[in-house]
Amino acid sequence: MNMKEYIDEAESALLHTYNRYQIVWEKGDGMYMYDIEGKKYLDFVAGIAVFALGYNNKAYNDALKAQIDKVLHTSNYYYNIPAIEAAKKLKKVSGMDRIFYTNSGAEAVEGALKAARKYAFLRDGHTDHEIIAMNHSFHGRTMGALAVTGNPHYREAFEPLIGNIRFADYNDFESVKAQVTDKTCAIILETVQGEGGIYPATEDFLKNIRALCDEKDILLILDEIQCGMGRTGTMYAWQRYGVKPDIMASAKAIGCGVPVGAFMMTEKVAQQSLTSGDHGTTYGGNPFACAAVSKVLDLFEELNVLDNVKESGDYLYEKLEELAAKHDCIKEHRGVGLMQGLECDKTVGDIINKAIANGLLLINAGANVIRFLPPLIVSKQEIDDMIAILDACF
Repeated sequence: MNMKEYIDEAESALLHTYNRYQIVWEKGDGMYMYDIEGKKYLDFVAGIAVFALGYNNKAYNDALKAQIDKVLHTSNYYYNIPAIEAAKKLKKVSGMDRIFYTNSGAEAVEGALKAARKYAFLRDGHTDHEIIAMNHSFHGRTMGALAVTGNPHYREAFEPLIGNIRFADYNDFESVKAQVTDKTCAIILETVQGEGGIYPATEDFLKNIRALCDEKDILLILDEIQCGMGRTGTMYAWQRYGVKPDIMASAKAIGCGVPVGAFMMTEKVAQQSLTSGDHGTTYGGNPFACAAVSKVLDLFEELNVLDNVKESGDYLYEKLEELAAKHDCIKEHRGVGLMQGLECDKTVGDIINKAIANGLLLINAGANVIRFLPPLIVSKQEIDDMIAILDACF
């Protein structure tokens, strides 16, 4: 079958919930993807911040092949070695105390919300607690995650969602403070807003929220699904500020392609929230997924991934600043590490399509922001190659 025939088959069989680019992939290698016609693309999307180690990493592939030959799944009625080893490594890099494995980022957010509400219920016996979320945030498509996603367009067709959610403005502490009541049990935010347009939290904003939560026994939930796992230059973006959450959601690059996520919490929250029977998942934490997590964490250390993010992230920032100065249609450049964006004065779909036609993969964050999420192994040369293509497209 050729490209068009595969696409026609997909459109006749799959539920149309995605407006996909007209590409069918065959393989990936390093920083590049190849379609079934053999065309090569420089990838600055990384499966939406998933493929931190790039494609076809031999050590990663070998670890998964070895686990396939042992056992793929056991259920959570039993222990398995990869889950235990991965949890030990996750605790070390995250500074959190307890791990619950999920199959996706949205499920990690769902679990975090349940843990926060159970914590408040055990504290005072009430079931009418409120959660504060941020405008323009994105936390996932499931009903709980959608309820705290700060874009009415995503929510309106599916209401009523879970109730007692209040929205405040990101990086505006007074706005958050104004939403606090005696029923507030948690505040949830992305440490760097992704879908909302690439907005990093300010240090003062995070520190003020942390102090407010400490004062009023409110749990701080940080969504690090996209911005975590080294993308900003530290393993988790909050570590740049020294503002530790009570609960954290992680996914995407945690498995580098295998569908796996986790929500993590402090020992205090763990001892006073979810207990046996409160939460579960058939596939979560299975040996195959956790073998991926364990190997990813090993490779981050062996390949000095964080050092490369800092060096390449600074270089990407410099080059995008130069590009923004050159083209009047670019209004603003934002971001940190290898999570950056260019805001333009019009929708960016045409620019992204031109880039794809010229062998460069980019995606948007909202209608008028181009988002840059390359694999964390990206080199300066590959950044130069990307800039050259994008400059021509502009």
